[in-house]
Amino acid sequence: MSISIFEIVKTSQSPAKPSSRQQTRQTGVFVRTTPGSQSLERGLRILRTFRYGVDSLTNADIAERTGLVRPTVSRLCRSLVDSGFLEFDRQQNAYRLSVASLSLALSFRSSDPVLETALPLMRELAQSRKVNVSLATADQLEMVYVETVRFSRQGVFRHHAAGSRIPIAVTSLGRAYLAGLPPLQRQSLLEKLQSAHGKDGPKSQEQLLQALKLFELRGFCYTQWQAGMGSVASPIQSPSGRTYAIHISYHIEAPDSETRQMDMHAALLSHLVHDVKAAWAEKIGD
Repeated sequence: MSISIFEIVKTSQSPAKPSSRQQTRQTGVFVRTTPGSQSLERGLRILRTFRYGVDSLTNADIAERTGLVRPTVSRLCRSLVDSGFLEFDRQQNAYRLSVASLSLALSFRSSDPVLETALPLMRELAQSRKVNVSLATADQLEMVYVETVRFSRQGVFRHHAAGSRIPIAVTSLGRAYLAGLPPLQRQSLLEKLQSAHGKDGPKSQEQLLQALKLFELRGFCYTQWQAGMGSVASPIQSPSGRTYAIHISYHIEAPDSETRQMDMHAALLSHLVHDVKAAWAEKIGD
């Protein structure tokens, strides 16, 4: 029996490689084979230098914070001013964010409307237990507070520094976020963190792996990132599919009470996560 050339070629070909879009859907990790724009990435790096508490930055400030040379900073800032994302303050000879940033922030909030549902539950717990309760998600190698309610000794409640950033690697929020990611996304982020930490990478990686083991055993992550303050956190996924982390931070009364307080606040956290998920489900049902 003769075999056609077409059949020989067809059987010798390896299975077609999934497209980048298919790989993204299958792995949960964003994949694209087309090259990105370095100029755009540098411009976005400049925008990220404006953080909570930073009103304006000069060319020299931006160059120092981004590692870009000053002529490049000047050129990119010109484009950001022309496009309306930055404003130039002539008196200070510095740049500041434009109101476009507020529109972007509001767009993010409206993209996940269930966030407003979580806030009353967070506030209630903060008030009743005199603790800090926060909800955050990741931006690159940092966690960004989305909602945070902090108990004041004067009994006044306030949103405090929503939008501010903390490291992923050394905080309970960051570690809980890692624990909540699908395996491939978690591994990708772990590799980026290890690379960013340089010579301290192996030590940091070991600490992260220990934190993930604690999560597997106990269902929460724990740190003392600040002296005298304990923090327990767990991941929580919104109905939209976005991964968040929610935590309770509290004052440690005495060194010998650390374990007892950790267990007590971990139980409170478990109830809070359950209540938030139930509230989200009810909102979707409505």
